[in-house]
Amino acid sequence: MERAEQDKARPCGNIYLIGYRCTGKTTAGRALANLISRPFVDADEEFFLRTGSTIAKLVEERGWSAFRKKEKEILSELAKTPGLVVAPGGGAVLDPGNRDIMRKTGLVVWLRASPRTIRERLVLDAVTADQRPSLTGARSAEDEVEAVLAEREPLYREAAHKELDTEELSPGDVAGIVAQWIDKQGCRL
Repeated sequence: MERAEQDKARPCGNIYLIGYRCTGKTTAGRALANLISRPFVDADEEFFLRTGSTIAKLVEERGWSAFRKKEKEILSELAKTPGLVVAPGGGAVLDPGNRDIMRKTGLVVWLRASPRTIRERLVLDAVTADQRPSLTGARSAEDEVEAVLAEREPLYREAAHKELDTEELSPGDVAGIVAQWIDKQGCRL
């Protein structure tokens, strides 16, 4: 980038990768952070570091509202530190305040995949089975994909500045596409 272009570039705050479970938020987020030399924060991992509890355990003991409250607190704190690549939990968009925080403090990219692909990835993802509770009371995370997506898709769309289908992309491909898009937004990386 030419010096004159650098002077015109604006900081873009955080980069938030939103989407349903197993759409690539964490793996692509790590790749993106590495590519653009920014710290990466997975909000679910941050939750565990701050509480010492898995999401599943907290939800079982105190309910979804207690988890969502802590999730919002963590996201609000992360938003105060510009320059991060953040992978919020898939349900963070359920709270209008979270959607607002992300849009006001950075660029939001919605990573999507088909229900079939999400189910296939869920089966292979040990973290989902061990640490993430069912969202609807279904027997398994795979059984609830369509119902939860139907509820959340309008919220992901509302929050996002950009949508990206990860169906046939590697995490590195996703990172590269997002980095190019960020650059086109005139952001200083």
